Amino acid sequence: GGAVASGFLGVQGVEVVILYPSGKVSEIQERQLTTLGQNIKALKVDGVFDDCQDMVKKAFLDESLAHHNLTSANSINIARWLPQMFYFFFAYKQLKSQNKPLVFSCPSGNFGNICAGIMAKKLGLPIEHFVASTNVNDTVPRFLEKGNYDPKPSKATISNAMDVGNPSNFVRIQEMYHNDLELFKKDFSSFSYTDTETLDAMKSIYKTDGYIAEPHGAVGYLGLKNELKNHPNAIGIFLETAHPIKFLDVVEPALNIKLPIPTQIESVLNKEKVSTKIKTYEELKAFLG
Repeated sequence: GGAVASGFLGVQGVEVVILYPSGKVSEIQERQLTTLGQNIKALKVDGVFDDCQDMVKKAFLDESLAHHNLTSANSINIARWLPQMFYFFFAYKQLKSQNKPLVFSCPSGNFGNICAGIMAKKLGLPIEHFVASTNVNDTVPRFLEKGNYDPKPSKATISNAMDVGNPSNFVRIQEMYHNDLELFKKDFSSFSYTDTETLDAMKSIYKTDGYIAEPHGAVGYLGLKNELKNHPNAIGIFLETAHPIKFLDVVEPALNIKLPIPTQIESVLNKEKVSTKIKTYEELKAFLG
């Protein structure tokens, strides 16, 4: 979202259209998407993340829009998550001298980041196990438990970047394991957590280590703690996904602290938010022209 908008701001020959679910992102997230102007346009979708993603996928298949040369900057496009493989290599480089197995826990919504990690393992990086840690949008944990892939409409949580009911990258992960569930389970686990459990984890991490975890990282921490019971000799790594300032409305009251505002965020706080409301694919298509 915000990183894409900033990255392409003012780039000649590139028009950026950002779809985000109305009322499902934080105030700072929305400001990062809607205040830049220039070649950045924001569409406020009456729906959830899955609705936004479904519209984008439909636009890719719409031959009448082919002249726009559409592409995606979210993890529908593997070019988004392939560079994320470097996170796993960097972590391995730092911990290699410990000579212990590594377990990675990724806060997971659309499953792009963990897909990158599994690709790194397939390329030879020695990772013992992966944990996809989710909020109550538990399509994948249920699949691993019952063997039935049954996506459901997403529910709003405090870890809103993971509010995904039908993660588009999970089919890619299954393909890397040839759709062999038992083979897959040897390398992969998935657990879901409630907002209450997430808040408790944020408080515990801060009290114990003085580390300010935002909700997504806290979910990753919980999944890692759970899985390390099965790997007592391993080193565990949980990935963070964002600066806590993006979720200050959750972090500040949970931890009873006041977060300093980074300079780049200060610059958008007093700007006018500009977005176009849409509800249907036809409205998106009309906007694209």
